[in-house]
Amino acid sequence: MICVSAPAFAASPRDGQLRGLNAAGFYGHDRRLLHTVCLLIDGREPEPIGVQPLGPDQVRFTSVHRYPGDRTYDPTVIIERVRTAGEGESVLLRNVGTVARRLHVELALATDLAGIADVKRGRTGRTVRCTTTADAPGLDWRSRTGSAHVRATGPGPSPEVTDGPEGGTLTWHRVLLRPGESWKFRLTVSGSAVPEPPGHPQAPSTPSPWSEPVVHGDRRLVALVRQGLGDLRALRLADPERLRHDGPEDQFIAAGCPWYLTLFGRDSIWSARMLLPLGTDLARGTLWALARRQGTAHDVFREEAPGRILHELRPADADHGNGLRLPSRYYGSVDATPLFVTLLVEAWHWGLPEADVDALLPYAERAMEWVEETTNRDEDGLLRYYPRPGGLRHQSWKDSEDAVRDAAGRRIEPPLALCEVQGYAYEAATGLAELLAARGRHTRAERLRTWAQALRKRFADTFWLPSPGGPAQRYVAIAVGRGLEPVSGPASNMGQLLSTGILDPDGCREVAAWLASPELNSGWGLRSRSAALPGFNPMSYHGGSVWTHDTAIAIQGLCAAGCNEEAYRLTNGLLDAASHFAYRMPELYGGDDRAPDAPAPLAYPAACRPQGWSAASGVAVLGALLGLRPYAPARTLRVGTLPAPAGDAGPMIVEVGGIRLAEGTVTVRVDPAKGVTVTSLPDGWRWYTG
Repeated sequence: MICVSAPAFAASPRDGQLRGLNAAGFYGHDRRLLHTVCLLIDGREPEPIGVQPLGPDQVRFTSVHRYPGDRTYDPTVIIERVRTAGEGESVLLRNVGTVARRLHVELALATDLAGIADVKRGRTGRTVRCTTTADAPGLDWRSRTGSAHVRATGPGPSPEVTDGPEGGTLTWHRVLLRPGESWKFRLTVSGSAVPEPPGHPQAPSTPSPWSEPVVHGDRRLVALVRQGLGDLRALRLADPERLRHDGPEDQFIAAGCPWYLTLFGRDSIWSARMLLPLGTDLARGTLWALARRQGTAHDVFREEAPGRILHELRPADADHGNGLRLPSRYYGSVDATPLFVTLLVEAWHWGLPEADVDALLPYAERAMEWVEETTNRDEDGLLRYYPRPGGLRHQSWKDSEDAVRDAAGRRIEPPLALCEVQGYAYEAATGLAELLAARGRHTRAERLRTWAQALRKRFADTFWLPSPGGPAQRYVAIAVGRGLEPVSGPASNMGQLLSTGILDPDGCREVAAWLASPELNSGWGLRSRSAALPGFNPMSYHGGSVWTHDTAIAIQGLCAAGCNEEAYRLTNGLLDAASHFAYRMPELYGGDDRAPDAPAPLAYPAACRPQGWSAASGVAVLGALLGLRPYAPARTLRVGTLPAPAGDAGPMIVEVGGIRLAEGTVTVRVDPAKGVTVTSLPDGWRWYTG
């Protein structure tokens, strides 16, 4: 059970007892503050009977305490523990019996103050010695890398506090509870990295930077959007720097909990892109947080270069094992930089104020210069990644060690030009050209268009592979290796090309056929690798599992390309899968076939949940199904047509309010008989379908 309030979270077994095992504990800023919080009543652990999430940041564990000598099996003491990320927990004991009870209450506390990278690797550190506090009943821990503090408050006498090298205990002797009485105490848990990282993102102090939509229609989509926005509120972080000390807070979405609760270039950008129908403030904050950390120099260890956009920000350098050591500020991604440019362009389309667009434009231009310079480095003119030894081997969203395999299941090593990355680069160049032309900079805009068209032709000549007997006559290779050798084997990456513009209409239709085929469409979402290929593993990280955001991006592209039937199939599968996860979508889940004798979707064991772009996927699907295409400079909104549901499934959406355009909000209503209507448009705006 995970509860999160970035940059803090708590991970607990379902009984609520933290015993120093696995990844359980209270965390803050990538540091485990406590790994043991074990409650004993009269020397025994309570019997767990239930667990209930109370929100993204809070969970309640309920247990009971029995007395073996009683003449009934009924429990007479009920214990409720409410654990809150970033705060601590409260413990309530209630006597529901008819006899007064004197309880011996003991709480064992300990920690290793381990960093999140070590926890993920299973490297539990040695227990840190604790000391009693002088100011209030509690315990303190301190190491050269972190510190933790626990304080106990409550009515009645203070607990007896003992400390030592293996941890400490808080003990309340002979707590009297008469029939019907209750007693409650509270633990405050705090801590930090040592030394505290300067300028590191922090918890936001202002409300969420998006509107709250009102969705009526398909109950699955309603629930997915509602749960997703709740999780996104808990995943928000804020840049401590601002343009003005009295200016707006620059918020962004952390990648995911527990492993990536920080600023991630690609993940934070995609989350902001997906939420653009609810306003541009999140995009603005994300862009500024990344712009302030844009590369300015060449640094081999960081893989930094002028114009390159950050991949990952951590409080300290971290050893991830197997020779992978990453700096606190790491730039090793090939996709974050073009995605940064596209986020600015799309935010401009949605109505980001012109002053913000102008202020961010130089950063986007420097980012595009990095893209162009990197393609110039390649004799084939493609956007490739060249990892350093000891850095991430694969540097797009499929970044595991075996992320790129060919049709025979063989690992393909970098340098590689991934197909979706070429689409990102094309989309960034054409979008930036449009933005520059709108500011009268036609010469630079024309050069970008020429560059983009050349990339588009190289892509068409290089990436397509024949597929006799397949759902289409050809498919897009996942990547091109050395010597322009395409990597064979259908994979989901081609789905992210559909909305970039790099494919022609025939190419879009062929990709759509593959995405709808049983090889890639599991029935619960889009598989990352074809199920017909050797090495397919439905529970691998990138070799056959379903990624929530990948499916949502494919749905966006299918809707944009007018492939409504294929879009509906993927959407219906994704929404049905969401119902098995209580609509808190994991980062990825199993890619097993949807069949009567097959298991329901199961989360990947180490998946982040909640996770930023998974939580934002509901809004992404919502916007895709409505076909929303705003263009704020001309004050126009295009609304598409919904995919036609199969059979008697009925309309997926009836009405959506709270869609934000520039300074106003609109409501889109879908009537199966009368079509689409848009109301409450801001002054001067017009809408059309098509």
